[in-house]
Amino acid sequence: MNALNIAKYKCFLTAVEQGSLTRAAELLGCTQSAVSHSIESLEKELGFSILKRSRAGVYLTDEGAKLLPCVRQLLNSAEQLNQMAASIRGLDAGLVRIGAFTSVAVHWLPPILKEFQADYPKVEFTLLNGDYHDVEKWLTEGSIDIGFINMPSELDCECTALMEDRLLAILPKNSRFQNYPRFPLVECEKEPFISLLKSSDHDARRALNAANVKPNVRFYTKDDYAIIAMVEQGLGMSIMPELLLKGRQDNIQTMPLIPEAKRIIGMAIAAGDKAGPATRRFADYVLRYVKNQT
Repeated sequence: MNALNIAKYKCFLTAVEQGSLTRAAELLGCTQSAVSHSIESLEKELGFSILKRSRAGVYLTDEGAKLLPCVRQLLNSAEQLNQMAASIRGLDAGLVRIGAFTSVAVHWLPPILKEFQADYPKVEFTLLNGDYHDVEKWLTEGSIDIGFINMPSELDCECTALMEDRLLAILPKNSRFQNYPRFPLVECEKEPFISLLKSSDHDARRALNAANVKPNVRFYTKDDYAIIAMVEQGLGMSIMPELLLKGRQDNIQTMPLIPEAKRIIGMAIAAGDKAGPATRRFADYVLRYVKNQT
């Protein structure tokens, strides 16, 4: 497999992940026509169509869907080869693909990346931000090398628990609970509750289920900070991890829960020898950072 073909497969995978030739071109630093030409050339080599184009974007053909897992494996192996060669040279190159949920992306990754880049300035990073479900999906697909997850997890990865993070109630200022030292979870059955989507609300749902409480859900959203804004406007209350709220000056009240609840933040990297040296080294920096925070 020559370097040109690797580039074509990368164009194909990026277009699939972005759902758009235009967005793929922006990420790859080339023109849309160059991406389209690469994919057309690849289709000619393969002898069948792998992408369908429409005004809404691009999507896989049946043949493309069958090919996709092999393409991911090919590109992952190519990157692993590059990282190993970089390691032999002194880790002066490589790409680390990271998936994280909001609180880690905001509070942990910037200082970790700053320190790592100071030591290894030629290593490149791709950062994907989503919820727990997104990160697990990216790890399973092989779209990322290292992901921050909610533990316990059934992922076929090397999973390491990093930190326990308390869950807190967030309420509008001057609510009827303003003088309470702790928020009784049972009150979620009465108060208007603002929830993340069911694919994302693992933290609150675990706490509520453990307390046998059925919340009075009035709103669903996928965005953590949208919930905070809605609570500020008095639309309801919610439950959020303490790390997510760190350093914020929102016009809300935060309170510990009764009964107490927490989440365990973990780190997952590809099992066995799938993770390259740059990924392994970055994981060491994560562990050191978290240890210094606790």
